[in-house]
Amino acid sequence: MNVRFVLMLTVFIMTGCLNQSSSPQSVPDRTASLPQDRTKMTPEMDLYPPVVHSAEWEDPVPLPGFVNTRGAEDSPFVLPDGNTLYFFFTPDVRKSPQEQLLDGVTGIYVAAKQGATWGTAERVALEDPAELALDGCVFVNQNVMWFCSAREGNLREIDIYTAAFKDGTWTSWEGAGETLNLEYEVGELHICEDELYFHSLRAGSKGGLDIWVCKRVDGEWQPPENLETVNTPENEGWPYLTEDGKELWFTRTYQGSPAIFRSERTNGEWSDPELIISQFAGEPTLDRAGNIYFVHHFVDKNGIIEADIYVAYHKRSHKGIYATDSQDRVDLTLGNVLEYFMDRLLLHILAYQQGESPWIL
Repeated sequence: MNVRFVLMLTVFIMTGCLNQSSSPQSVPDRTASLPQDRTKMTPEMDLYPPVVHSAEWEDPVPLPGFVNTRGAEDSPFVLPDGNTLYFFFTPDVRKSPQEQLLDGVTGIYVAAKQGATWGTAERVALEDPAELALDGCVFVNQNVMWFCSAREGNLREIDIYTAAFKDGTWTSWEGAGETLNLEYEVGELHICEDELYFHSLRAGSKGGLDIWVCKRVDGEWQPPENLETVNTPENEGWPYLTEDGKELWFTRTYQGSPAIFRSERTNGEWSDPELIISQFAGEPTLDRAGNIYFVHHFVDKNGIIEADIYVAYHKRSHKGIYATDSQDRVDLTLGNVLEYFMDRLLLHILAYQQGESPWIL
């Protein structure tokens, strides 16, 4: 979050940068806080569905399971194994940040994958119960979480913080220090080995948000360098790097709405970015199988209606019983056939419970 406070709170819903969280906390049920005058959006109701521009991925679909609601699920971060997902939630996009701060449910949540679907999300707490904070933009690197927060004691309106995972809970949260927060003006970030990528409005940008990179030398983060290959006069931000450091994913304004781009690194140089998913798609995060998780905003002429987490499955990861090309099929065993149909049965049950049309086997 490297935007001045008023601007950032205005776009918090778009960027998912808001409230509290760590391990399960005694808080109200988030589904009970959803507005009664809203109807759950579905792909059939979407005026501007996400569009895939690469043959590597299937068409995006809403994340199956219990994560998405008629509120706003935003700013996803999936762990590399694809089994744990952090995201931001607020029940009503029409509420002001001040109202979200006090509603008791807005914040960071975590969900675990159960078979082919995602289970019920639990709140994560990153502040003491008596304190108020607007936290968000999670990045997790092993046992360390980096997140942004607007709270008392900040060096600027929105600071970068870290927390440690100990004994099954996130604890020991603290500011990331003056160098990153004040001098470098670090916004939403991703760390890969000894490189820290982040977006910022800091001086020297090409226009709007730019992506910057800091190198770590002898344990110290060096001054940021503008990633000129990917930056344009448009907004570029919300960086994500694959584990091997060879792919940089980010969000850019494209034809008037957020879109997802990828740049590949060869011999230390980043390639010209490639458009992967357009039309109100942003903040990409990938698992090791190459599946893209991102936020999709449902909009109409009046603005944002709802935000959901979507996934575009990599065709390589859906071989065998999921394959569409016969050359990708593998020998089926009784075990994976049974697993497949049990997963599909669970999807039917979930769809029925949510009042949606059952999925076809």
